[in-house]
Amino acid sequence: MSWIQRVVAILLSFCCVDVLALTLSGQHLIVAHPGKREALQNLVTWDEHSLFVRGERIMLYSGEFHPWRLPVPGLWLDVFHKIKALGYTGVSFYVDWALLEGNPGHFTAEGVFAWEPFFAAAAEAGIYLIARPGPYINAEVSGGGFPGWLQRIPDILRTKETGYVDATENYVAHIGKLIADAQITNGGPVIALQTENEYTYGADWIKWPDVAYIEAVNEQFRRAGIVVPLINNEAAVIGLFTPEKPGGPNIYGHDSYPIGWDCANPEANWVAGKLPTDWRELHLQQSPDTPYSVVEFQGGAIDNWGGPGLEGCAVMTNHEFERLFFKNDFSFGMTILNIYMTYGGTNWGNLGQSGGYTSYDYGAAIKEDRTIGREKYAEAKLIANFITSSPAYLDATPGNLTNTSYVSTTELSTTPIFGKTTTFYVTRHSAYESLASTPYVFTVPTSIGNVTIPQLGGSLTMKGRDTKIHVTDYDVGGINLLYSSADIYTHRRTDGKRVLLMYGGAGETHELAFSNKLGKPIVEGGSAKIETKGSAVVVQWEVTPTRKVLHYGSNLDVYLLWRNDAFKYWVLELEAPAPIGNYSSQKKDTIIAKAGYLLRTATKIGTSLHLTGDLNATADLEILAGLPGSNNIYFNGQKVPGVKSANGRLSAILTYSPPSINLPSLADLDWKYLDSLPEIKPGYDDSAWVQADHTTTNNTARDDYGTMFLLKTPTSLIAGDYGFSTGSLIYRGYFAANGNESSLYLSTTGGSGFGHSVWINETYVGSWSGNGLLKSYNQTLALPSNSSLKRGSQYVLTVLIDHMGQETSWTPGYDTMKTPRGIIDYSLSGHVKSDISWKVTGNMGGEQYRDQLRGPFNEGGMYAERQGYHLPNPPTADWDSASPLDGIDSAGVGFYAASCELDIPAGYDVPLSFVFANTTDAGGAPADLRVQLYVNGWQFGKYINNLGPQIAFPVPEGTLNYAGTNYLAITLWSQEADGGKLGSLELAADAVIQSGMKKPALTWDDQWVERDGAF
Repeated sequence: MSWIQRVVAILLSFCCVDVLALTLSGQHLIVAHPGKREALQNLVTWDEHSLFVRGERIMLYSGEFHPWRLPVPGLWLDVFHKIKALGYTGVSFYVDWALLEGNPGHFTAEGVFAWEPFFAAAAEAGIYLIARPGPYINAEVSGGGFPGWLQRIPDILRTKETGYVDATENYVAHIGKLIADAQITNGGPVIALQTENEYTYGADWIKWPDVAYIEAVNEQFRRAGIVVPLINNEAAVIGLFTPEKPGGPNIYGHDSYPIGWDCANPEANWVAGKLPTDWRELHLQQSPDTPYSVVEFQGGAIDNWGGPGLEGCAVMTNHEFERLFFKNDFSFGMTILNIYMTYGGTNWGNLGQSGGYTSYDYGAAIKEDRTIGREKYAEAKLIANFITSSPAYLDATPGNLTNTSYVSTTELSTTPIFGKTTTFYVTRHSAYESLASTPYVFTVPTSIGNVTIPQLGGSLTMKGRDTKIHVTDYDVGGINLLYSSADIYTHRRTDGKRVLLMYGGAGETHELAFSNKLGKPIVEGGSAKIETKGSAVVVQWEVTPTRKVLHYGSNLDVYLLWRNDAFKYWVLELEAPAPIGNYSSQKKDTIIAKAGYLLRTATKIGTSLHLTGDLNATADLEILAGLPGSNNIYFNGQKVPGVKSANGRLSAILTYSPPSINLPSLADLDWKYLDSLPEIKPGYDDSAWVQADHTTTNNTARDDYGTMFLLKTPTSLIAGDYGFSTGSLIYRGYFAANGNESSLYLSTTGGSGFGHSVWINETYVGSWSGNGLLKSYNQTLALPSNSSLKRGSQYVLTVLIDHMGQETSWTPGYDTMKTPRGIIDYSLSGHVKSDISWKVTGNMGGEQYRDQLRGPFNEGGMYAERQGYHLPNPPTADWDSASPLDGIDSAGVGFYAASCELDIPAGYDVPLSFVFANTTDAGGAPADLRVQLYVNGWQFGKYINNLGPQIAFPVPEGTLNYAGTNYLAITLWSQEADGGKLGSLELAADAVIQSGMKKPALTWDDQWVERDGAF
């Protein structure tokens, strides 16, 4: 061994994942890139087809869920149960750095921000996790997850520049350790980690791609103890960072939002060219040795202030979208698929990006209030359960898309996916957006020779915006299904008995065949055409709302279902011994049951079956597979009466008992009122405010043309330069009058939907009421005649600005999260700019925020917020009695507080929403009114009357006390001279669900106390 070989050997012997492995080739050292390293553990491995977990191939079918958008840890298990019930095996989650290190150098992950309860809930539900901690995440959150204090770092963000990388060290070290402790190697649910996010395109003036930066981030997380595979998420299928390239991950991934964002016109998005077709070829070019992974695939869309509302996004990405686009994903051999979002949640407490309002419902399968009533939830369940029930798919190889093979018409196209035995045929309209109903026959090879389906006459039908996955030689627990034209939902083998569920659309003809060795089945529930064709017994059936069951002796039951009836069936895995536990595995025993609204868990104790679940109506219960050894069935701890056994099933009735729900009338509460704009009153003391005296700024934000921001004012009036990056901002500008003041020019910026209002002393000057597009506004205000200023007298300009969140920083180099918020320019007629000296305030304490329980985003700069009066039990005894429904009679800010009692019966999940009604001004137009809703100290609603669209604001149990006193607070900011009021405010139940959900604990136990130094 030469000396250089000895050096290499020594280096390799000490090599951890942070160090690039070195190999010898002649006299040259070759760097083996991180993606080519051997796995650092043996529990999560991979090949070109799929992941292996503990040696078993898995389909990582995942739903995106951000726990910090549901700040009630006791409800996280509920969401996990609903995702698990879809048939999903995983959840992907972002971490919002800004929530955890809002105060630079002080990482805090406690209370609702603690991650250990999230990991524990995932493990209890049996959900694998993909961790996506950034440091940049985008996620439509303020700053894209970057804390506001990064605005003051002169280095360019998302690059290897020292100041930025150093700023990430504390965060990555802490969050990296938390995630590392939850890795599968430590008994936790985390099986993969994504560093950074959508690092795909960069500005011309920076090094691009900055490989050194990505390598540094990877190394940071490896240094923190991450040993599971790294995966990335490029925003386009361009292969910028693949495993064989410097900085590349272990597994290459990308994202896709093919149908776009126009929620106002859902139908307009169904146009040619949006359905991906070439991804398989690109994958083979870019990363053929890793599983095909899409780490974000569209599961909904976002909306903006003044937009159509998120229900339009749900319609745009509805069940038809899922049938076409999700099934199309399988045609590429995709085995890591994450749906963004599956549960969206809420941008409570100002945590959303500019343009994003309070709801982050996203039009997802699970609604913001955690209900699952959208048809897309049920459709997603059918699709996911099929693919996770089909292990043959996991090492199958996709063929080419064709409209000349297999089907009898070029109006349809098929992609075959060839397994070792099974072949899957993903079939749809060639013009995927077609609404036509197209007849066809299907010719495919099988183990008994080529067959043309249907063999017993007639034709199959492809209805508009549908996709079928036909199968041949499909394994049903050891019995070969020769072919099926109908979609398979799921199948399981328990105690020697196989149960197979398949479905079709109403009125369709379908056909299936098994070997004649099984014999002819007995048909229950209707008729079917049954004939022997060679060595096969062929069954043809018409899809009707009445199900049919084929009984093949004691070996196999096949349920032939109408799609809408299939929605009612649930697949529940029984817990296995550690370490599998509740995680999905083909080796586990499974329950297939028909039930009501939701089934959560199944457990066998002795000869009894224990189910947990939810009901929104009385429902039939049937156990089809995994029957217990007796008729003893328990539902939510109560024995189910009247269980009957027949036809290989157990059946009973699950009775829904509606409770008495009495919600308080918010209009009738004893509201107390306080003026929350004392800053315009004579004698107001702002001595504790921050003097806006910085003559320079480190802000490096650039506009769309790449031009860097430059100060236009004598001193910086960028709020972030003084530590204020969330909620409302207030400026006070002092000047001595010269008698020539007639107008005021203001250039302000607060993000999409923002507004501002201006006073000189107590005199209202005017407002910008905002719209959904403009992020900045230039306005010249004529000073009213009653504001005549006396020469030599001192005056104060008060400017109140609504901060709508920092921009994200999607394209490195632009530093758009640093886009200023505040006053950009001003001019008072008769004065030079330096005649005015400014002070500024925002949330109390700025980055040293006072409310550690609710975090850095929850409060803004209004007087009542700075005093903490939005917190439970404020000192209202001496306040005036007045209601927000009566409002205020001039432009300004009123603060209203009240308490109410709730008594929601135990055993019921009753999602509640606060619902506003639009109010009009004297001219009949929507009043210019900005409102914040606080519930027990938590800001859970930002309502802008003249913009909308959101009027209903769900607030979860745990934030709301369902068995006691709740404290409500309203800030009402009128931008009209004659004031404004709420049109109405009501508390409404979104659903009344009899539930097996675990009751969440309250997320607060604090009371208002006087704040030191509050001003």
